[in-house]
Amino acid sequence: MLTAGLAAIVLVIAGETALWGATAQRNDSEASIAADSRLSDTSAPAQITIPAPIQTSAPLAVPVEPEQATPAGFNKSARSIDDPTSIWFVVDKTRPIPDAANYVPPDLVALRSDIPNPYGYPLRQEAADALASMADAATAEIGQQLVAQSGYRAYDIQEIVYNRYVAQLGVAGADRTSARPGYSEHQTGMAIDILATGSGCSLDGPCFGETTAGQWLAANAYRFGYLLSYPADKTAVTGYEYEPWHFRYIGVDLSTEMHNEGVTTLEEFFGLPAAPGYLG
Repeated sequence: MLTAGLAAIVLVIAGETALWGATAQRNDSEASIAADSRLSDTSAPAQITIPAPIQTSAPLAVPVEPEQATPAGFNKSARSIDDPTSIWFVVDKTRPIPDAANYVPPDLVALRSDIPNPYGYPLRQEAADALASMADAATAEIGQQLVAQSGYRAYDIQEIVYNRYVAQLGVAGADRTSARPGYSEHQTGMAIDILATGSGCSLDGPCFGETTAGQWLAANAYRFGYLLSYPADKTAVTGYEYEPWHFRYIGVDLSTEMHNEGVTTLEEFFGLPAAPGYLG
C-alpha cells in the first residue's frame, strides 16, 4: 500500500510539473511573438502633405508715357527794357530815357557807304549792320534801294525837330507826330526813318506804306531784327499816328517772336501800360 501511495504522489507531482512547463512555454511563446511583432513593425510614420504655394497671376504692366519736355519758351527777361543801352529798351511817352539831356548811346557808327544817307545820320553798330543786310535783301528781292532819311538824333537835335512841329501844328498836333526831347527812339541810336529811291514819298502820311518798298519792309523787317514802331491801328497804345517809315532795331530773336505771336508793339509784348499821352 505504501508503494501504491508513493506512486500516486509521484504521478500527481509529475502532472503538475508538466502542466507548469506547458504554461511557461506558452507564456514564453506569447512574449516572443509580441517581441517579434514589435521588432518587425517597420511601417513608416504618416507623412504630412504640405500644400504647394498658391500661384497668383503677375500684375498687369501699366505702360508709362515718356515724360514730355516742356518747351523753354521765350525769355522776356533776357534783356533789360529799362536800360537805354539795351536793344530791348522801351521808350515811349511814359518811359523817358534816363538822364536824357546827357545820354549818348555807345558804339555809334556811320552807315555803310553804299546806303544813301543824305543827312549823314549814324546808328549803333548792331543796328547799322542789320540795316545793311536788310538793304541788300530789298535790292535782291524787290529791286528797291532803301534810303536812310534819319537815324540817331541827339537830345538837342530832337528838341529842334519837336519845336518845329509845335510851331506848325501846335502842341497837341506835334505830340501825335513827333516825340518830345528825351522821349524819342531816335536818341537810342536804334531807330531809323526809311524811304526808297524813287518812291516819291516823304516822312509824312501813309504814302510810303503803299509803295512796294514800304509793303516789303512791313512784311520783312522782322527778319533783320527791325520793328515798325507805330502801326496804323495802334495809336491808342503808342500815342503816335501811323509812321510807315519809322523802324526800330530790337534784334532778330525778339522781332521774330513778336512776328510769330502777332504782337506789334513793345508795350503789348512786355505787358506795359499803353502810352497814348505824356504823364505831365
